[in-house]
Amino acid sequence: ILAEKNLKKEIEEEVKYQRNILKLYIKSHPEFLHSFSPVEVESEEEIIQLMSESSKFTSTGPMASVAGAMAEIVGKKFLKYSRNIFIENGGDIFAKFDKDFTIGIYAGKSPFSMKIGIKMKKSEFPYGIGTSSGKIGHSFSYGDADAVSVISKSSAFSDGAATYFGNIVKGKIDEKKIEEELKKFPFIEGILIIREEKLFIWGNIELVYI
Repeated sequence: ILAEKNLKKEIEEEVKYQRNILKLYIKSHPEFLHSFSPVEVESEEEIIQLMSESSKFTSTGPMASVAGAMAEIVGKKFLKYSRNIFIENGGDIFAKFDKDFTIGIYAGKSPFSMKIGIKMKKSEFPYGIGTSSGKIGHSFSYGDADAVSVISKSSAFSDGAATYFGNIVKGKIDEKKIEEELKKFPFIEGILIIREEKLFIWGNIELVYI
């Protein structure tokens, strides 16, 4: 968390509150936890609705968007306490700054890992950045990309989309296929895919050395 004042206690309480909502819902609806495809939900809770909506727009299971959804809900709530705020949750980011900033990309053993970053322009609207990997972390992926980073206005949607495109990268980056699939995702502003020594860049992405 980066903010203009210390919000550690308040944000910790909010995360626990949202996590408890998820735990209780999953207890009575286990398919929400286990499904790899969208499921209908029976809840008015914001985090459940956001994860469900993201899964439908990105053709993934609801949990593919959990980290991004948590970052987004917490970030939006605390914008009223801090005009500039950065919430990072396992590679999924909600960010709003009054100046340009750069996000470093961790891509495991790829030679690009922590050598390049994405420069983000200052904006009156928050950014949602999601990053998924087929080689790093405990999240499931059908693919083997070192990192797939997606930029949009929603952290949850970016998280789900990063999972979707990470599933496509198997053995190589098929640029033609990815460009064709991107037509289904009008909310994506930019995408960066790293697999070993190969890069794929599309949309509003400005890479910088770090």
